[in-house]
Amino acid sequence: MRGKSLMIQGTASSVGKSVLCAAFLRILKQDGLKVAPFKAQNMALNSFVTRDGKEMGRAQVTQAQAAGMEPDVRMNPVLLKPTGDRRSQVIVDGRAVGSMTAMEYHKYKPALREKIKATYDQLESTVDCVVIEGAGSPAEINLRDGDIVNMSMAHAADAPVILVGDINLGGVFASLLGTVMLLTDEERARVKGVIINKFRGDVKILEPGLRMLEDRIHIPVLGVVPWMDVELEDEDSVTERFRRSAGAGDVDVAVVRLKHISNFTDFQALTLQEGARVRYAEKASDLERADVIILPGTKNTIEDLIDLRNRGMDAAIVRHARRGGMVVGICGGYQMLGSRLMDPCHVESRAPEAAGLGLLDMEVTFEPEKRTAQSSGTVNCRDGWMSELNGLILDGYEIHAGHNRLGPEAVPWLTIGGETDGVSNAQGNVLGTYLHGIFDDGQFFRALIRHIRGDAAASDSPALTMDQFREREFDRIADIVRASVDMDRIYRIIKGQI
Repeated sequence: MRGKSLMIQGTASSVGKSVLCAAFLRILKQDGLKVAPFKAQNMALNSFVTRDGKEMGRAQVTQAQAAGMEPDVRMNPVLLKPTGDRRSQVIVDGRAVGSMTAMEYHKYKPALREKIKATYDQLESTVDCVVIEGAGSPAEINLRDGDIVNMSMAHAADAPVILVGDINLGGVFASLLGTVMLLTDEERARVKGVIINKFRGDVKILEPGLRMLEDRIHIPVLGVVPWMDVELEDEDSVTERFRRSAGAGDVDVAVVRLKHISNFTDFQALTLQEGARVRYAEKASDLERADVIILPGTKNTIEDLIDLRNRGMDAAIVRHARRGGMVVGICGGYQMLGSRLMDPCHVESRAPEAAGLGLLDMEVTFEPEKRTAQSSGTVNCRDGWMSELNGLILDGYEIHAGHNRLGPEAVPWLTIGGETDGVSNAQGNVLGTYLHGIFDDGQFFRALIRHIRGDAAASDSPALTMDQFREREFDRIADIVRASVDMDRIYRIIKGQI
């Protein structure tokens, strides 16, 4: 072991690998090391655009922020974005290279190994330590030959492995034991410790089981991490967030749960502000009491619009808007608000076109070239409630393939680089933008809440930004993990002394 890396693998998906990686990165940063995250391949619809306009998975962005590093596409060289028809858009080094079926991608993966190794080596050379995240489980023996993200990656990086099991799922001892048993002798030798994650209760009750597990797998248990109510951005749609509401305010915000919802990390910032309660809506009746309806981004705009119609949610959204209720669309959700969506090149859909919700005077045409860029928008509205925000800068990023043709009734409210990005209707209660992240600093959303309440007075307390919130969460989870695991032994593992 070269002493430059630590790899976190799990017994299954969603055992907490991403959060533990973020915690270890923050701990190492706190202890004075220059560190970076890495995941060879990510599959997620929550993505991000780097400063140089490249697309990468959200988990490694969050981990980079925990490490105090600027997100860099080298931290996630391969990103798969499912398109819903058993295909995924394949993004390599931050650029889309095409859409592939599972079998097509399986055949393509061997060509990626050398590229991933070179990318990793380049990243590793710039830091003291890389914390590598695996995907799913290394014990998927049917996938071993095509593996590029678990033990194959550990071998390429010459990285020691810590195996994580989720006790909240039940059967944690069986999952850890079974995973270790299904590894080859060479793979098993790389596993230097196990961590049990998401424990609720008194750890003393668990101790006899820990000793029995160690006797069977001959690998030490490095710690038991308690359940943490972590509020960092989600990697993908495998999240509890869709099934619960957050915040306790009087303004009810309903985010429409689209079939292929993407970048719903946009809306976590809403839960940080006074006065809002945020929930996800799956049927028309969920929208009846909403003060604000948000249509989020999607990888399949036309297909998700058709699905909305099949669920009767389109009519509920239109009724809400006609009554004067607030409707906000972001990216794909913004496109749905127009009168017509056209996809002549079948960029996102097999359907050549579809009627939009007709709430904004614009038509959208999808183009093969996708725009990916970090951007700053400026509020510039001729009148209405948003005019009080004129000059406000909203920082974020764009990921979209659509081009808008605006009609005379479309009212510009947000410009990017001197060009109109966001428009509203004449009444100002339906608006949209391609810019992800407009809620992150809290100012725009607070103004929206004041408008809904008819309350011109600003809150006395400053808005909590997502950057401030993340920093607080990173330090909190680092403190919990540091107190729960044997960090001295983990440092010895990193240095190759064990």
